Amino acid sequence: MGLVLWLVSLALLAFQVLLLARVALDWSFVLAGPAAAGSVRNRLAVGVRAITEPVLAPVRRALPPVRMGGVSLDLAFIVVFLAIILLRAVIGALY
Repeated sequence: MGLVLWLVSLALLAFQVLLLARVALDWSFVLAGPAAAGSVRNRLAVGVRAITEPVLAPVRRALPPVRMGGVSLDLAFIVVFLAIILLRAVIGALY
């Protein structure tokens, strides 16, 4: 049982790292402009989005981004990130 919980915690940690990578890549597009097709940055962004979007999309449908003037805050990302932190804390308490 301990091994299974450890593997689940590890998978959640990996997903958390991918979420942080998505933030960094999204900000790189904002600050540096669009990446050239086939560039490393573009391929990384496509890969990270392919993994994270299936989890974020349903949450985003339930919690649309909040508009604050000219900026929108993606609540789905925050909810998923905090849920992963909570799940990992519960798993850590179990073993």
